[in-house]
Amino acid sequence: MITTSRLEPLPHVYPFRFVERTLERGEEGGLSGRVSAVVTANARRVQDGLLAPFTLAEMMAQAALLLQGGDPEIGKTGFLAGLSDFVVTRVPEAGDVLSINVRLAGRLGPAVKFDGRLSDDQGREVASCGITVRTGGP
Repeated sequence: MITTSRLEPLPHVYPFRFVERTLERGEEGGLSGRVSAVVTANARRVQDGLLAPFTLAEMMAQAALLLQGGDPEIGKTGFLAGLSDFVVTRVPEAGDVLSINVRLAGRLGPAVKFDGRLSDDQGREVASCGITVRTGGP
């Protein structure tokens, strides 16, 4: 695994960027590794101290994009095409530091499927799902 701590490019910017930085990058074609995110009390998606659950799926999709190098062209032309088996075990609270693990599950042409898991800084699972992203133009 390659470990890094710098903030990497991503086509998403505030208030739509939810991931922070790559912690580990695997060798599976850029689609495996671990990315971090911090839930802050003043984040746009935090209401009453809790992070909106649908944001967790977007975090996993952004983690996969970040592990591909954060290519702005992929971000401009690609899109989230599907979710499967989305399970939220615990809704993150302000102050939580999340670790997002993604692993390549398969590719078919411009469609890329991966498995994502979010856990908190104590290693407890927060959410998991399968995510399909379509890369490239229409």
